[in-house]
Amino acid sequence: MERKSVKSSKVKSIGYDEDTCILEVEFNNSSIYHYHGVPLKLYNRLMNDSSKGRFMKNKIRYKYKNSCIKK
Repeated sequence: MERKSVKSSKVKSIGYDEDTCILEVEFNNSSIYHYHGVPLKLYNRLMNDSSKGRFMKNKIRYKYKNSCIKK
């Protein structure tokens, strides 16, 4: 999955697969997580938000099943 670099103190890059509704997030500590079942609309809101880390914490992190791809 191709990720886009973002400006954030917590998040390094973000990718999204429309076919599987998987959000892929690479954090600044090099860990990579997949968040399952994330709607495209929410991905777009994340990409347009000025605070990616806060948006992840408040809207995605604890609300969608996730799996660690790389620690």
